[in-house]
Amino acid sequence: MAESKKYEIAITVATQYMPEQSDPDAERYFFAYTITVTNSGSVSAQLISRHWVITDAENKVEEVRGLGVVGHQPLLKPGESFEYTSGCPLATPVGTMSGSYQMVAEDGTRFEALIPEFVLAMPRTLH
Repeated sequence: MAESKKYEIAITVATQYMPEQSDPDAERYFFAYTITVTNSGSVSAQLISRHWVITDAENKVEEVRGLGVVGHQPLLKPGESFEYTSGCPLATPVGTMSGSYQMVAEDGTRFEALIPEFVLAMPRTLH
């Protein structure tokens, strides 16, 4: 059981609708999300790549894979965090994102850090 605690990553997410980058008439809704990745395990680990599953309100699914996050492959010592902000356009005012980060620990062990599903939603606006 102690083995699993070595490789542990905590992920928190904050989202924000970006009206200035959105155009609802053209079915374009843009959201920013800020993610904090914290190494809560006992060995240093590097974030190598990401895999996102983005689903809009019409159940259209887009998968995105790539190296690093915002051009970085942060190496996190135990207790260290890395925070970044990125964005996601959707064709609907509501959607979800989930996925995983592929990590490599300093001992060479590869593991996945799951990103729990979070909601992207345009706030209700009064006219």
